[in-house]
Amino acid sequence: MEPNDLTIPLLEDGPAKTVTFQLRDIKCASCVNSVESVVGTLNGVKSVAVSPLDGRAAIKFLPKLVTAKQIRESIEESGFGVDEVHEQDIVVCRVKIKGMACTSCSESLEYALQMVEGVKKAIVGLALEEAKVHFDPNLTNVDKIIEAIEDAGFGADPISSGNDANKVHLKLEGVHSAEDANVVMSSLELAVGVNHVEMDLSEHKFTVSYDPDITGPRSLIHCVQEASCGPKRYQATLYSPRQREKDKVNEIRMYRDQFLFSCLFSVPVFVFAMVLPMIPPYGNWLDYKLHNMLTLGLLLRWILSTPVQFIVGKRFYVGSYHALKRKSANMDVLVALGTNAAYFYSLYILIKALTSDTFEGQDFFETSSMLISFILLGKYLEIVAKGKTSDALGKLIQLVPDKAYLVEIDNDGNILTESAIDTQLVQKNDVIKIVPGAKIPVDGIVIKGKSYANESMITGEARPIDKGPGDKVISGTINENGCLLVKATHVGSDTALSQIVQLVETAQLAKAPVQKLADHISRVFVPIVVVAALITWLGWFILGEAGIYPKHWIPKEMDAFELALQFSISVLVVACPCALGLATPTAVMVASGMGASQGVLIKGGDALEKAHKVKIVVFDKTGTLTVGKPAVVSAVLFSEFSMEELCDTTIAVEASSEHPLAKAVVAHAKRLRQKFGFSKEEVPDVVDFEVHMGAGVSGKVGNRMVVVGNKRLMHACNVRICSEVEKYISENEILARTCVLVSIDGKIAGAFSVTDPVKPEAKRVISFLHSMGISSIIVTGDNRATASAIANEVGIDEVFAETDPVGKADKVKELQMRGVTVAMVGDGINDSPALVAADVGMAIGAGTDIAIEAADIVLVKSSLEDVVTAIDLSRKTMSRIRLNYIWALGYNILGMPIAAGVLYPFSGIRLPPWLAGACMAASSLSVLSSSLLLQFYKKPLHIESY
Repeated sequence: MEPNDLTIPLLEDGPAKTVTFQLRDIKCASCVNSVESVVGTLNGVKSVAVSPLDGRAAIKFLPKLVTAKQIRESIEESGFGVDEVHEQDIVVCRVKIKGMACTSCSESLEYALQMVEGVKKAIVGLALEEAKVHFDPNLTNVDKIIEAIEDAGFGADPISSGNDANKVHLKLEGVHSAEDANVVMSSLELAVGVNHVEMDLSEHKFTVSYDPDITGPRSLIHCVQEASCGPKRYQATLYSPRQREKDKVNEIRMYRDQFLFSCLFSVPVFVFAMVLPMIPPYGNWLDYKLHNMLTLGLLLRWILSTPVQFIVGKRFYVGSYHALKRKSANMDVLVALGTNAAYFYSLYILIKALTSDTFEGQDFFETSSMLISFILLGKYLEIVAKGKTSDALGKLIQLVPDKAYLVEIDNDGNILTESAIDTQLVQKNDVIKIVPGAKIPVDGIVIKGKSYANESMITGEARPIDKGPGDKVISGTINENGCLLVKATHVGSDTALSQIVQLVETAQLAKAPVQKLADHISRVFVPIVVVAALITWLGWFILGEAGIYPKHWIPKEMDAFELALQFSISVLVVACPCALGLATPTAVMVASGMGASQGVLIKGGDALEKAHKVKIVVFDKTGTLTVGKPAVVSAVLFSEFSMEELCDTTIAVEASSEHPLAKAVVAHAKRLRQKFGFSKEEVPDVVDFEVHMGAGVSGKVGNRMVVVGNKRLMHACNVRICSEVEKYISENEILARTCVLVSIDGKIAGAFSVTDPVKPEAKRVISFLHSMGISSIIVTGDNRATASAIANEVGIDEVFAETDPVGKADKVKELQMRGVTVAMVGDGINDSPALVAADVGMAIGAGTDIAIEAADIVLVKSSLEDVVTAIDLSRKTMSRIRLNYIWALGYNILGMPIAAGVLYPFSGIRLPPWLAGACMAASSLSVLSSSLLLQFYKKPLHIESY
């Protein structure tokens, strides 16, 4: 374990920030170089640019590794003054949206948000019912964004903002006055590591921003307690200001209650209008005339339908008003038009019956009330089904245990004290005890104990992983059998599990290109439906009045106007823009959640859509097709030198190298010394050590000049390579092995043959990809002989060797010129340019790697089978999206003509408006149910771990 590993997040998706300083005393290029060299050495600083003209310095840095304050202090320590600090930052906030009905709503809300000054980008997810807004905090804030959403006619609750990661919310007890609050606030503000404190005196709540490397929630609570003085005692507890699950439950309950309330009135209306009149003895009382032609049944239907129309149906009026105010139209407009037409025509019938003793007409009060009830039932079932689309993600969130066992240990690792605390109170560098069978609460490093960890819920790896001192553990995974002491390195939102969840939630908001079809249709859908309904009414009414169709087509209780009105209302309410809007995002939500649960993190609908078109997969060799851990398979002598001399000199020189091959050679040389029982244990000193990039190392051991490296380095150092050595090199290259030659005083003393074993599943994965119609290519920086040997072993025909990182990206672009979609699979370190250049970049084994930013899809574990899983899941998802569009478009294409009465002349079949409303609800449910079937997705290829 390298010391720096403790500072590298297990899963990093944090963007870099840029800070600008105004510097004094910058007089020349020398001053610029001084500042750039000082700041450039800070861990976490990615780039430094200083202008010698105006003294402005722009520094790009990773806030998780270094802060703007630390950068400023380093500049001041180097002798330059800093007058001004201004962070150029874009903050991201997520907001829960209430009241969206269809794609038209989400599109108009996106437009409204983008009109707010300071908003750089806004994404609104219909299925997720969330908005993600990128804004400049210098120009606007979350409150203004919430205000813009509410002005557009939607409800809004903030979920998170970009600076929430290191905030803690405290509920205080014992604070009874402003004086008490000021005492506590002062105590918190003076605490080490606290950046900012906000107070809500009325609720006795404090929000504290802090530096997680210095302090944490537990220390802040202790700080509040220490502020107590005399008889006054202050206590603080954590509270969560966000209640997303509770909001979802309340929303479901609200729709259920509204539906049941509407049924209380609409069912009797339906019975009075459609059932009792069919049973003469029991329905005769409804025909009792109260005044003129006004019957008791008509009056009761009006009284019962009115609360449904104006109390329960108020949401449709409000939604229509805001939609029309935004100069758009949505489902609410269609429902409001349809129900109003039915209700107010029926009211006209009631007034005519009241004022005339000869008028006879058919009312449609049951149409308006039943229509609203069915739509509410559909919305209720839709909300319930939507909740299930994120079930897989919800299960990931629930993996973290509520409690953790905090321990204090002595220098020997013995436990001194132990206490159970809330997991949210764990801080960096705490030591946590993990008992057998318990879930691991934080990311950390094992400092004592041995066990096996079940990481299948995070990586999809079924085989338990051996854990011992120095090994990393991931929050949410299960400790199988032994007791472990773990030092916390990443807590809260910094853990791998939290970042996986954040990644998937972000992906679920990102629109797939195929969603554009629904967006284009939604813009014109409602106007087209309204025009179609008007044409339907005019067509049936005019043709009926003109006597063009037979009179017996008109039911005896109606006239031509009423029949035409029923057809037009049916057209209005049968059309369903909701199903179109849900077709893509619900499938993407389910698929991204299922992928995350199996160790495949898909960063949005765009990546998901492109992956299904992949025809060529480009593999890096080292760490991708191979294990990535070199091992020495043989060592030979070529001259009069002894094996002891070879091992001692090799260890002395290679011990100073950080190269993986060097480490493998040193480990093997040490094993040889033990095997042959060499007595001398100390390693000789090396002087004049030099690293030859890409070739090897050299140095003096005693009086001897030792060179360790490849054949190219030997030629450069004028070391003669005899035929015996050449033969040995050739034989090993054919076997995909690398030869590390060792020369002592200009003579080849021996060689080590190093290989990087091919992953056991590689051959089967390449074969499976071929069966899917996908060809595979190797692009590597290694020599051609080694690359060709690996290709032959796994079954790949096309190889591009000795290629640098930029060359890999160029090769990917060259393949794209053939007109095919190319995926790049790399270990995410030197493959970043190619990962970005590819249509789909897959970072394999990058669950712990910064290359997650470059990749479109992250395969958390190192198994190649997940390349197949990612492509297959993409294909299944796109197939499901196409099926959803068939359901949605097919339903509207068939439903609207039937509602308009196309079948009526031939079969007498017509669709009453209340039944048309039920069909509209069923269309959305059919799309949601289709998407939910993705929850049963199984990997096409499962290879047992070795």
